[in-house]
Amino acid sequence: MIPAELPFLAELTALRRDIHAHPELAFAEQRTAAIVAGELERYGLEVHRGLGRTGVVGVLRAGTSPRMIGLRADMDALPVAELNEFPHHSKHPGKMHACGHDGHTAMLLGAARALAVQPGFDGIAVFIFQPAEESEGGAAVMIEDGLFERFPVEAVFGMHNWPGIPVGEMAVMPGPVMAGTCAFEIVIRGHGCHAAMPHQGVDAIVAGAQLVQALQTVVSRTLHPCDAGVVSVTQFHAGEAWNVIPEEVVLRGTIRTFKPEVQEAVERAVERLCNGVAAANGAQIGVRFDHRYPPTVNSAAEAEFCRNVAAEVLGRERVLTDVLPSMGAEDFAYMLREKPGCYVWLGNGPGTGGCTLHNPHYDFNDDALAWGVAYWVELVRRALPAA
Repeated sequence: MIPAELPFLAELTALRRDIHAHPELAFAEQRTAAIVAGELERYGLEVHRGLGRTGVVGVLRAGTSPRMIGLRADMDALPVAELNEFPHHSKHPGKMHACGHDGHTAMLLGAARALAVQPGFDGIAVFIFQPAEESEGGAAVMIEDGLFERFPVEAVFGMHNWPGIPVGEMAVMPGPVMAGTCAFEIVIRGHGCHAAMPHQGVDAIVAGAQLVQALQTVVSRTLHPCDAGVVSVTQFHAGEAWNVIPEEVVLRGTIRTFKPEVQEAVERAVERLCNGVAAANGAQIGVRFDHRYPPTVNSAAEAEFCRNVAAEVLGRERVLTDVLPSMGAEDFAYMLREKPGCYVWLGNGPGTGGCTLHNPHYDFNDDALAWGVAYWVELVRRALPAA
């Protein structure tokens, strides 16, 4: 099945590539936001600027129903140096659309344009163009700025391209689809001394090495085997001289879970291991948790609705419902904590040649644009059916 041809597909592709060539980082999406606002105004939508600093919201009304739904796309890029050499590669050194937010923005703009020309729905469609998805929680900032007070949608929907899923296919799952993320920092304080006289000190490096090993048991020996979790130590900082046992070691890393109760169990286990290793080595160990994005959890009814929408657009055999959730995190989770909704993955094609998310060789697959627009259009028309 092929989506109905978009008469403006070439224009939409050029827009996507222009955004790709001019990436902007979190809360600095001035040019992108201006393009989005300008396009929405050109389509005849009501435009609101400045939510979440650089966020843009477009409102399209059709018919007389007061029912309202929200559709969300993210706009920001990553601090990654692009290694692609095609004409639309990043013109800003050290910045790159390595996650496809350029494609997400283009698809939602395409849907707004198509629906403005031929609505076919009765109600209010709210197009949310969000800044700062990458690590800065732009969704939470938009909510704090009154997003859902100003636009009281009854449900909110999101979409992300997904390398490894073929173009023209989509994954739609109820329940957890992306993990919550929590950073941790562990500071180990021993007693520094000469490396040739270790008996005179308390070796924080030895304690740190023991703790790194012990942390590998948190998931395997603390969690129920059917619960998922990841504890990864990603930094080990210690010492400056080759002949000095340092006073202090700092470990940093990440925890990923799908359930709050699992996150709690992991944190308690980490604290217990820190206390045990400290006692065994005569050191002092403190741990700090930095809770970032919560899990992205699709509500069952909205997931079923989106599965039916996708089946109508792509064909039921092209809608995947048994794909494993990702341990990556997504700040659309904040919106799903406020409203029921569903976050789907749209196929971006093979993840070969570095075309995987957050890779310097990544590029959004323009063959997916029409599928994404068709999905958004069908979703609005089904969620807000005309009489």
